[in-house]
Amino acid sequence: MSYKIKSRIWIESEDNVLLGEGRVHLLKAIQKEGSLSKAAKSLNISYKKAWQLIDSVNKSAKKPVTINSIGGKGGGGAELTEYGQSLINAFDEINKNCWDFLDKQLAKIERL
Repeated sequence: MSYKIKSRIWIESEDNVLLGEGRVHLLKAIQKEGSLSKAAKSLNISYKKAWQLIDSVNKSAKKPVTINSIGGKGGGGAELTEYGQSLINAFDEINKNCWDFLDKQLAKIERL
C-alpha cells in the first residue's frame, strides 16, 4: 500500500492571504501573457476574480507586485515588478522545501 500526504501552503499578512498556489499561478500567467485579462482566460477564471486576487496580493505585499497599464487603442497590460518575481521565486522554493520535508516524513510512516 502506498500513502500520500496532502498539503497546501499559503502565506498570510494579518487576515489577508498574500500568496498561495492559485495566486502564484495567476502571477505566473500575468508574466507569461502580459495582461490580467489574458492571464485570467488562460486559467479559466473570470477577470473580476483575477482582479480581486491581484488587488488582494498588492494590498498585502510590502511593495507593488504588478504594474498595470490602462487599456485603450493599443490595449492595456500588466507585468510583474521585480519584487513580484522575487515573491514567486521565494514561494516556489518554500513549497519545494516543504514537499521535500513531507516526503521524508511520509517515509517514516511507510517503514512502519
